[in-house]
Amino acid sequence: MQFEWNESKAARNLLKHGVSFEEAKTVFDDPLYVDFYDPDHSEDEERYLIVGQSSRGRLLIVSYTERGDSIRLISAREVTRTEREAYEEG
Repeated sequence: MQFEWNESKAARNLLKHGVSFEEAKTVFDDPLYVDFYDPDHSEDEERYLIVGQSSRGRLLIVSYTERGDSIRLISAREVTRTEREAYEEG
């Protein structure tokens, strides 16, 4: 799986949310991840959200889009308590 992102957006995301895109991409390796279409943010392109555990053991929610054979990361942050509860309930 190939990943790409905008470097300035990645830097802003790290400052704002404390999550690097290098860590965020590891969520895709979580065998228990959950992903779904994000219609609220799909005006110009189809966007998706994935929730899963990163390689650092943090439960993250990552916004992304698919571009050809690549996954383009848009944003990433730790889940809220409500999001964590929904994820854990399945």
